[in-house]
Order: sequence, then C-alpha cells, then structure tokens
Amino acid sequence: MSHAEAPPLKIIKPKLPRQLEPIRLSDAGIDDEASFQQFSCKDETLSDITAHKVLFDRMTFDSVAFERASLRHAELTDIVFRQCDLSNVDFSEAILHRVEFHHCKLIGIDLAAATIRNVRFEQCAGDYATFRFANMKGVSFQSTTLIQSDFYHSELSKVEFAECQIDKTQFSGTKLAGIDLSRTDFHNLGVTLEDLQGCIISPAQAILFTRIFGLVVKE
Repeated sequence: MSHAEAPPLKIIKPKLPRQLEPIRLSDAGIDDEASFQQFSCKDETLSDITAHKVLFDRMTFDSVAFERASLRHAELTDIVFRQCDLSNVDFSEAILHRVEFHHCKLIGIDLAAATIRNVRFEQCAGDYATFRFANMKGVSFQSTTLIQSDFYHSELSKVEFAECQIDKTQFSGTKLAGIDLSRTDFHNLGVTLEDLQGCIISPAQAILFTRIFGLVVKE
C-alpha cells in the first residue's frame, strides 16, 4: 500500500440529442415496464412511485424530487440529473450506463446489486447510500459525501474517490486493489487488511490505519 498518482479516470459522458421534449412525469404516470425516451423533466415532485423495470433513456432531470419512490430493476441510459433529490429512492438491481449526478441529494439511495458503468457523482450528498453487491466500473465520485455509506462485497474497477468524505463507510468484502483513497477524508472505515491489499493511500492515512487495526509502531 503506497501513495502513487493515479491517472485521470476516463468516463464516457451521456449521449444526449440536442433537442429533448419536455414531459411532466407526474402526469404521464410511471408504471411497471414503462419506457421514457428523449425527454426533459424539470421542477416537479414525483411521489409514492412503485414500478419495476422502468426504462429512462436519453433524458435530463432538473430540480426533480422523488419522494418514497421504488424503481427496482430500472434501466437508466444516457441520463443527467441536476439538483435533484433522490434520497431513499430504491434503485436496487438497476442498470446505470452513462449517467451523471450533479449537486444532487442522494442520502440513503439504494443501489444494492446495481450494475453501474460510466457514472459520475459530482458535489452530491450521498451519506448512508447503499452500494452493497454492486458491480461498478468507470465510476467517479467527485467532492461527494459518502459518510456511513455501504460498499459491502461490491466489485470496483476503475472507481475513483476525489475529495470525498467517506468516514465510517463499509468496504468489507470489497477488494480495493488499485483504488485510490488518498484524496478522501475519514477517521474510520469498515475494512479488513485483506481488502486493503493494493489500495492507494496517503502517508497520513497509513498512520491512521495502524490505529484502526490496533497496530503498534515501535520506534
């Protein structure tokens, strides 16, 4: 475990058409296996939605709040969320491909067992988020809080955490080889020495881990 400069992570951005048709999803209704393509959704609140296998394709969401929403097995492709509230939304077992979250509230969002590819989280509040058993590749967390979030037994490949707060986050059972945690802030983590093999950390974090694991450094 040594500190090294990781190369910039290349993430494919959402592929959106120049023109998107406005839609009010609260009027359209979201049912099982519904499909929404090439729409822009703005300034509305979607409450008490329970629908499985919904498809969102080539869409933007601006200042949209999801209240008490369960969207398990959803498929999101080429999507941009800006200043949205997705707190406690159940996206378990969803597929996310080329999705961006900017300045969003994601507290308690459930992405357990989700497949996540080319996804960017930028300046989001994601405390208590669940990524248990998720399969993540090409994922960037930028200036995002993930305090007490859960990555238990997740598969992480080309995942970066830049200027993130991850205190008390659970990584048990998740291999962190090649994952750069050197630009994160934490005082404690749920992690084992085996999980940390090959992880990139800072010198200060190396000292912190000696305390976390109860090691004694002899001078």
